[in-house]
Amino acid sequence: MGTETVRTGVSDEATGLRREQRGWYFYDWACSVYSTSVLTVFLGPYLTSVADNAADADGYVHPLGIPVRAGSFFAYSVSLSVIVAVVLMPLVGSAADRTGRKKQLLGAAAYTGAVATTGMFFLDGDRYLLGGALLIVANAAQCVALMLYNSYLPQIAPPEERDTISSRGWAFGYASGSLVLIADLVLYSAHDSFGLSETQAVRICLAAAGLWWGAFTLVALRWLRDRGGRTAEATAPGLRQLAATVRDMRRHPLTLSFLLAYLIYNDGIQTVISQASIYGSQELGLGQSTLIGAVLMVQVLAVAGALTMGRLARTHGAKRTILGSLVAWTVTLAAGYFLPAGAPVWFFVLAGGIGLVLGGSQALSRSLFSHLVPPGKEAEYFAAYEVSDRGMSWLGPLLFGITYQLTGSYRSAIISLVVFFVIGFALLARVPVRQAISEAGNPVPQKI
Repeated sequence: MGTETVRTGVSDEATGLRREQRGWYFYDWACSVYSTSVLTVFLGPYLTSVADNAADADGYVHPLGIPVRAGSFFAYSVSLSVIVAVVLMPLVGSAADRTGRKKQLLGAAAYTGAVATTGMFFLDGDRYLLGGALLIVANAAQCVALMLYNSYLPQIAPPEERDTISSRGWAFGYASGSLVLIADLVLYSAHDSFGLSETQAVRICLAAAGLWWGAFTLVALRWLRDRGGRTAEATAPGLRQLAATVRDMRRHPLTLSFLLAYLIYNDGIQTVISQASIYGSQELGLGQSTLIGAVLMVQVLAVAGALTMGRLARTHGAKRTILGSLVAWTVTLAAGYFLPAGAPVWFFVLAGGIGLVLGGSQALSRSLFSHLVPPGKEAEYFAAYEVSDRGMSWLGPLLFGITYQLTGSYRSAIISLVVFFVIGFALLARVPVRQAISEAGNPVPQKI
């Protein structure tokens, strides 16, 4: 009877974990459409056009009396949203660890972002301030929600399964983003057939991303569960809590070393993603339809890339697979430097290379970091991870911009980003991950 009870308990626990893993996948399915349809494709150009409508004769808008070029308003709004997120993430992460109410906080952040995104339907005319406010709320909420979402990984997956499960999460997100983007582009391209203006089609696409985000978050919240809090200590303000987390990391210097390596090479990844369309349009002279098609290709291939690299990690270990992906990023950028202008086929080849390494390098970085987090501090440490992911990704664009300003060449600007992958490779190669995992107090997987 005792053996039967133990077997039943183990079986129930395994079933519960599988259910949570499915819920975890579905949150990536829910929120990724915001990144793809809203941030990457539609909101930047549309919000800029709304700001143009409100601009004075010199092309300036004046939020809070501050003169801002209409063309810069979107970028400044994104930057401000990151600042808000940097303040909130450590505060919310500490509260999640302290109270154990991670699911409730995830739901609050997700639905704040989903409601703000759905509200973009009302962004028209010259309502640029409304657009900026909704963008700041939605983007900051997504950062907070992703921090909480990532912090579930070490709780729902045993060490030997984290690479695979993390890669599946990324694959779900890319599949979702691709599916919705295809539907959006059909609506946008054939808006006349649907009796819609171009502006109405864009607003529907923006709002639909928010509705999708909110609807599938319900699935995730139903299957994820809370765990007990760590202590009853008071929660420090956001930036103070981040400083306290970094001080705590000093007791785990190898974890901090990995985070530094990730900060650098991920900055390169994020800059390539954000600047590839500028390189394609300004340097290579490619049209909007080609660029949108390339975005779709990246989304589709990122699914296969994430799953393939997850399988490679099971054989060769996550660290070696990430190092291999950084070599691939370097080769891809070098090839991009020599792309001929006016040749969309070669640009699609470059996009294919980016897609194959994009999802896997990010997914495996997340799963590897999960092994380096001391038990009971998952949300707190993933807040620092998310800050490094979101809040520090300004060095790459700065280097890209300065290089272009000095040389007048986008080719020089794109090749300058190789430095992030070279330095990131060197720093990651020096991290003894087995020792780091052991010193964090976690079991060391057979392959890592």
